Amino acid sequence: MFERPDVGERAILVHIEFTAHDDTEDPGEFRELVTSAGVEPMTMVTGTRKQPSPRLFVGDGKLEEIRDAVAAYEADVVLFNHALKPSQERNIERELQCRVLDRTGVILDIFAQRARTHEGKLQVELAQLEHMSTRLIRGWTHLERQKGGIGLRGPGETQLETDRRLLRERIKSINKRLEKVRKQRDQGRRARKRADIPTVSLVGYTNAGKSTLFNRITTASVYAADQLFATLDPTLRRLELPDIGLVVMADTVGFIRHLPHKLVEAFRATLEETTQATLLLHVIDSYDERRDDNIEQVESVLAEIGADEIPMLQVFNKIDLLDDFEPRIDRNEEGVPVRAWVSAVTGQGLDMLFDAVVERLAEDVIHHFVLLGPADGKLRALLHEAGSVLSEEHRETGDSVVEVRLQNRDWLQLLSRAGISAASVRLED
Repeated sequence: MFERPDVGERAILVHIEFTAHDDTEDPGEFRELVTSAGVEPMTMVTGTRKQPSPRLFVGDGKLEEIRDAVAAYEADVVLFNHALKPSQERNIERELQCRVLDRTGVILDIFAQRARTHEGKLQVELAQLEHMSTRLIRGWTHLERQKGGIGLRGPGETQLETDRRLLRERIKSINKRLEKVRKQRDQGRRARKRADIPTVSLVGYTNAGKSTLFNRITTASVYAADQLFATLDPTLRRLELPDIGLVVMADTVGFIRHLPHKLVEAFRATLEETTQATLLLHVIDSYDERRDDNIEQVESVLAEIGADEIPMLQVFNKIDLLDDFEPRIDRNEEGVPVRAWVSAVTGQGLDMLFDAVVERLAEDVIHHFVLLGPADGKLRALLHEAGSVLSEEHRETGDSVVEVRLQNRDWLQLLSRAGISAASVRLED
């Protein structure tokens, strides 16, 4: 059997169009994925087939073309822009005498490089182990042999069976630790819910500019770069918004078309920040020619994790790359903001975005003209202390009309502290 290199830096890419399938992968995006993984793509072998070959995925002629490319470029690895079955991966490696990875393997490798937190590393390891569990035999045929030697002869499990058992035990252990992480996250979310603190979660296709926008909004220092999956671990920051008060902003992992189901499962603890959000900011690369397809893919993943019913504000980013485009807010027929056109790099339109976010979160904000008598001094002081008074008009009778704007929950809390029931408050038209 061939020797496996420690790293594969020179890669041959393979992309096949299947006429029997309408929904195919994007070769341009795959090249970006490979580059993000730190691999140098030497060339891309393309072709067309009606459907994949059960044994080698590609035909004999295309396999020979790939073999010639491996020899010509002295490649270390062949990367397929498709999901390969374990047997196909094994058969292609045997024919090429070169390491072979499918699209899922490439994405897992990127995730392994980018994970920084303990939780992120656990999630990546879980996805890798589950992917590896069906591929243990690949490249290590010696593992099929029975153990031998004194005291070890006779019936017993093969090394391969031992490895599979150890993998199952490790997967079970990681799942237990991730369950503990989920419970800790649930406690944090419940605490925010008890305090009635809204959560705004940034979602979007990978490399749409979520982390750059997140940094602009929160003045955080989340790693941002022009590459796929630049940030992997979720980041939470507190933010004070006018009329709303304290808000938690969450930056999450980017989505991608045909995101492997095992990855969605492994990162469910991270994605739960999205499913529990008060408002989603769907960040979209307005300059990307695949913009509409990317929007569809994100909405598909949101539906898969149960976040498709959460209120959403679309944020079309990177307008600085468009010709003569000014920032703006688009509204629906009811006048509700539904789209914001901004540039996270230059800061264009961010003030409008802030206003739109406040407006979407302000559905529970009350705006009253309250008639206060001399005996209501405590409530008046509390309203001023909370910074909720917009204007105040004093009358000759000694009463005053106070214009207030604040969250309904804060209004009820102030009334309770002042010892006044909501029903007894006198409101002016």
